[in-house]
Amino acid sequence: MKTAAETLRANPAFNTVEAIQALGTGEALISLLDEKGSPSVVERAMVIAPGSRMGPVSTDERNGLINHSPLSGKYDSEVDRESAFERLQQGVQAASENVNAPEAKGNKVAVDNGILGGLKDILFGSTGPRGGKRDGIVHTMAKSATRQITHQIIRGVLGSLLGGRRR
Repeated sequence: MKTAAETLRANPAFNTVEAIQALGTGEALISLLDEKGSPSVVERAMVIAPGSRMGPVSTDERNGLINHSPLSGKYDSEVDRESAFERLQQGVQAASENVNAPEAKGNKVAVDNGILGGLKDILFGSTGPRGGKRDGIVHTMAKSATRQITHQIIRGVLGSLLGGRRR
């Protein structure tokens, strides 16, 4: 009990160890988190037992609860969506079929896997394994040229509007 009392933030109004020993039926010591997430001082509280009954609910009561529930109709039908595992398995099967399939005459499947595929990724960019896009050299150069042209246009327009510096 002493260890449990030491984990709670002390309340100057009472001794936590003595309060734990003196707890009666329906009493508890509680400590809540404040707005910054740190625990507040421990307080003594009364716990109200939940209103319940022993035994099963009748069919009429059960149907009434179900029909008046705000979730009525939302979870009535079973939906079996395709899981991520199933999608991954399909991808593995498709990849193994592509590896095992004989290459047709004139087929250019090897282009994406060989040196030309690597060169294509360097020039035009690629998509990473988790969907991230990497810019290629062509895309990077186009972005840089666009930035430079835009910068020159803005400098020219603002220079003519504001008068610019005179030498």
